[in-house]
Amino acid sequence: MARKYSSESSGQDESESSDYERRNRGKRDRESDRRSGKQNERRDERVDDDGDDKDRARVNERDVRDRDGRSGQRSERVERKESSEEEDGELVERDVGRREGERSRKYDEDDRRERERSRRYDEGDRRERERAHRYESEHRRRESEDGGRRRDRHERHDSEENGDEREGRRKSERRNDRTDDYKHRRHRREDGDRDDKYRRDKEEVNEREKGSRGFREREDRDNKGFEDSKPQRQLRVQEVDLNADNSKLGKSGGVYIPPFKLARMMKEVQDKSSVEYQRLTWDALRKSINGLVNKVNAANVKNIIPELFSENLIRGRGLFCRSCMKSQMASPGFTDVFAALVAVVNTKFPEVGELLLRRIVLQLKRAYKRNDKPQLLAAVKFIAHLVNQLVAHEIIALELLTVLLENPTDSSVEVAVGFVTECGSLLQDLSPKGLHGIFERFRGILHEGEIDKRVQFLIEGLFAIRKAKFQGYPAVRPDLDLVEQEDQITHEISLQEEIDPEIALDIFKPDPNFLENEKRYEELKKTILGDESEEEEGSDAASDDDEDDDEDEDDDEEEDEEQMKIRDETETNLVNLRRTIYLTIMSSVDFEEAGHKLLKIKLEPGQEMELNIMLLECCSQERTYLRYYGLLGQRFCMINKVYQENFDKCFVQQYSMIHRLETNKLRNVAKFFAHLLGTDALPWHVLAYIRLTEEDTTSSSRIFIKILFQELSEHLGIRLLNERLNDPTMQDSFESIFPRDNPKNTRFSINFFTSIGLGGITENLREYLKNMPRLIMQQEQAASESESDDESDSSGSSVTGSASSESDPSSSDESERDDRHRKRRRRD
Repeated sequence: MARKYSSESSGQDESESSDYERRNRGKRDRESDRRSGKQNERRDERVDDDGDDKDRARVNERDVRDRDGRSGQRSERVERKESSEEEDGELVERDVGRREGERSRKYDEDDRRERERSRRYDEGDRRERERAHRYESEHRRRESEDGGRRRDRHERHDSEENGDEREGRRKSERRNDRTDDYKHRRHRREDGDRDDKYRRDKEEVNEREKGSRGFREREDRDNKGFEDSKPQRQLRVQEVDLNADNSKLGKSGGVYIPPFKLARMMKEVQDKSSVEYQRLTWDALRKSINGLVNKVNAANVKNIIPELFSENLIRGRGLFCRSCMKSQMASPGFTDVFAALVAVVNTKFPEVGELLLRRIVLQLKRAYKRNDKPQLLAAVKFIAHLVNQLVAHEIIALELLTVLLENPTDSSVEVAVGFVTECGSLLQDLSPKGLHGIFERFRGILHEGEIDKRVQFLIEGLFAIRKAKFQGYPAVRPDLDLVEQEDQITHEISLQEEIDPEIALDIFKPDPNFLENEKRYEELKKTILGDESEEEEGSDAASDDDEDDDEDEDDDEEEDEEQMKIRDETETNLVNLRRTIYLTIMSSVDFEEAGHKLLKIKLEPGQEMELNIMLLECCSQERTYLRYYGLLGQRFCMINKVYQENFDKCFVQQYSMIHRLETNKLRNVAKFFAHLLGTDALPWHVLAYIRLTEEDTTSSSRIFIKILFQELSEHLGIRLLNERLNDPTMQDSFESIFPRDNPKNTRFSINFFTSIGLGGITENLREYLKNMPRLIMQQEQAASESESDDESDSSGSSVTGSASSESDPSSSDESERDDRHRKRRRRD
């Protein structure tokens, strides 16, 4: 084995050595070939080099020449570039120098201006100091002079003993003081002070001090006892009335006197025609008219009118007109009431109505010239209602509208719109052509588009009111229609004519025929008011004589008051009840607490419906449906059947107005009633109000029905809901939901419930629709057979009368009854 292994290893060594020798031999051959190739190349290059020496020399010479030429050109370019750079440097230096010079000149100019400005400021300060110094020196000089004069005056005053001389000296001193003051003010004006304003302020302060001093004196006098001040007060009033000038007394009539004191003073005056008594009656008349006009409203205007006629309106017509205008200006909302009051007075005293109309027109013209919009609006509104009451002619309304719309502005158009809104209803009846022209002018203004957008919307609203024939804007309210049309006296006044307001009627003036005029007005008052005043006097006399009759009348009045019941037309109690219910519902934690609190509220009979309505309103106002409301409604339905009936009415009302509700409110209401139906708190016969046809439903009602039945299927399940709807005792209530009167309505109901995912409740309806053709054919066949049987029965009875008489009559009757029963069954 050893020999064999050694022979094998020697054979391998020989093969490896032969391979190594072959590789070395090939490498040596390649190396020799490379060396020979390089030698050949060197030899060829040497041969070529020897042949081309001359050409190379020529090429070298040419290259040298080219390099020399390029070096020369390069040097020239360098020289040109250096020269251009030098020129550019010189230009830059010149430009920089020029800019520096301009900047330095500008700085010098600014410095010069600053120095000039500071010099002017210094000059102004110097002048101001000089002026202040002069003013101070002048002021010290005047003070010293005034002090000297005052010292001299005091010395003379102390040395003088005669009172007349002292008084004369005082006057002269006052004159000197005024002269000094005048000189002082003149010097101050010369110094440039605003002495005019100072003098006005000083005078205002003095007047204010005088007024406050007089007010305090009057207050002190009024605070004293009546008995202590009575003689002095009477003497003072007599002096004012007899000695004072009427022009200085003003409109108020003198010093304020309390009413009880005024009445006592009037009783104490003996001479009824004296100026003192006339002034007292004038003050009483003014206060009475103001009081009556201020407290008038639509409810008591019929009671105020007799009291107003009891006052002397002829003497106090100026006071009445002024009081009406002031009250209307303060309360424009009561303009129609004041116009109704003036209309009644105008029927008896036309001069009063004409005076008021003239003053209002004058006020209108002044406000229009002054651009006083609030006063203009008040005057225009008063004129509009006087036109409605036929106190003013409609021509003044058209003339006023023409003036306002001649040169339209935002304010004038707005005032015109308000005027037409107030009296447009009457103008449409009395002057339709004139009103049409005014509206055409409004249309032109609207098309021009030169006014503000807000005013354009007002004009569009006015056109809408006209289209509705001024509904909601009547000429006269029924409770203010106090004068018949034929009894009214209409005044025609133009805006172009001169107007006398007769302001003197507002001021007291003594009347030499005072007593005669008062008697004449008393007679006139009796003719106006009838026998009411006499009856009042007679009743007073009778009350003094017969006390027993008064006691009986008092008892009757008490019985009438007991029988009388106050009715609240403002519905304040109802609003408070709704507020209480709302706050209770919203503040409760759960439905049990809310139900407990709501049951504690004392409700009058008939107010249970308010609780149902508020519960339903609160539920509909929520963003999402809350089960809290359904449980609360269920609790009330279980407690009292009245609430159940009220919810039945609410269901009908809500379904009839379902198209007015938003989608969120509609969903909440449907889920609320679905809860009541699912818990049997509400009877299912309410579904009879729903008629599910294409003609009787809208998109809103379909959404309501969809949400209602989907909620019922969630509460009860489809199987229990189907059983409820197939209850034989309730089929009359469900006929409107599952109609079988017309195949079209039947298909609509089936498709509707199928589309909302409740097709399972329409299985019976589908079966009925499937068998409907066969039933119709059976009904038609039964009808034809009944007609043929009737004809055969009639012919057989006429021909075989004797045979039928021989047969058994009881059997024939039974057969006829059987035939009729069969026919009825076929028809069913």
